[in-house]
Amino acid sequence: MRTMIDSIGGLYELARLALLTRCDFRGPYWTWRLHTAFGNNPIKRGEAALSVLKYARWAHRQRRGG
Repeated sequence: MRTMIDSIGGLYELARLALLTRCDFRGPYWTWRLHTAFGNNPIKRGEAALSVLKYARWAHRQRRGG
């Protein structure tokens, strides 16, 4: 149950981040974020999606203080 709550909260955090960056996914912030997260190595979409969800859960837990 906690993982589901963290996932929902994480999706909220991703949406919030998208709005804060005005959904400019090719802009400097997202370019930097993707480069620091994945480097120049090609990654499969499934792996990338799982990594992003794990990051979102972590961000949610950090913002709520736990």
